[in-house]
Amino acid sequence: MRIKWFGHASFLVEAEDGTKVITDPFDESVGYSIPKEKPDVVTVSHSHFDHNAVDLLQGDPEVVKDVGEKKVKGIIFKGIKSFHDKNKGAQRGTNTIFVFAIDGVRFCHLGDLGHLLSSDQQKEIGEVDVLFIPVGGTFTIDGREAREVSQQLNPRLIIPMHYRTEACSIGIDSCKEFLKGFTKVEKKGEWQGNKESLPSKQTVLVLEYAR
Repeated sequence: MRIKWFGHASFLVEAEDGTKVITDPFDESVGYSIPKEKPDVVTVSHSHFDHNAVDLLQGDPEVVKDVGEKKVKGIIFKGIKSFHDKNKGAQRGTNTIFVFAIDGVRFCHLGDLGHLLSSDQQKEIGEVDVLFIPVGGTFTIDGREAREVSQQLNPRLIIPMHYRTEACSIGIDSCKEFLKGFTKVEKKGEWQGNKESLPSKQTVLVLEYAR
């Protein structure tokens, strides 16, 4: 399998059998290149322009955006209700966390999470191998809070997202604050592997965004 970062909160997770899942597609205003991959499934955590631009993707993917369970292409996607802010959605509305397993690897995409997780949310999420977590603050949890959420879920591989880069000048922070305190940080263009090749010691993986 492989994991590729398009930028912002959008990733490709490609299964061994070639099934492609893309998370939270953005529009052109965000600053990154629109993905050329043709997904089978797209997850949308909430209906903001930088997370729901499904129409800009190639093909005719099935969209998963609701709370609850939905099976697509043999993959069960579990949507868990959360909020885009610290005031139960009063400022920015709701946000859906998605948990799904591909080739035995359990993924959790937090979308634009705006708060620490409750004990009930932690239980609903369950065991996580790979965590996609926003770290840029302003519209989501910030770097310090993201470290706390990472501790709450204790994944093997943590991939930061939704932070400032050369391509994206939205008013959010870089990932530097988030990386403080982690002893094992790696940088790669994309990740390729399987359940057995996941790190035994918790690792933060900073991916390069696709050009």
